[in-house]
Amino acid sequence: MSDFERDMVHCLNHFFDSSNLKGYAYRLKQSKYSTQYVDVLVDSLDPRYYLAIECKSLKGKKIYFTQHFHEDKNNVHQIDAIWDFICRTGRRGFLAVEFRGGKGSLNRAFLMSWPEVMKIRETNAGISVDDFSSGIELERCDGGYRLSVLYPKELHNILQNDMTE
Repeated sequence: MSDFERDMVHCLNHFFDSSNLKGYAYRLKQSKYSTQYVDVLVDSLDPRYYLAIECKSLKGKKIYFTQHFHEDKNNVHQIDAIWDFICRTGRRGFLAVEFRGGKGSLNRAFLMSWPEVMKIRETNAGISVDDFSSGIELERCDGGYRLSVLYPKELHNILQNDMTE
């Protein structure tokens, strides 16, 4: 498991504990002979927090759909396989990206909803750090990350209304 994936699991579990929410993030064991659709899963009875998260950690200021994602043996692109998994399971999908700054620069990490990833993919070859800055930035702390809010207040209210209708 990469350090960033581990950091995301700790970050999400700390978020649930500190917010007094019920949810649990974990990483499935990766095996050569089984498909791993995403890096981190979150189980929660609250549908807002029933999540699937793909993690990427890279040097640079842009994540590219052809360079940082792969195709499987059946030529299915990883982006499409994840979208299919999200649709089949009913999970809310996120792309978590850590932009490693190198010596003297702090790493920055962001979350972007998977529907937004799909929208950007229609017209762009990748997603820049500037595109991510309008989403959810994770706070650096103690060598890891902290998440203060998973959904902006406006989206949280919309999701809450969706659940009551």
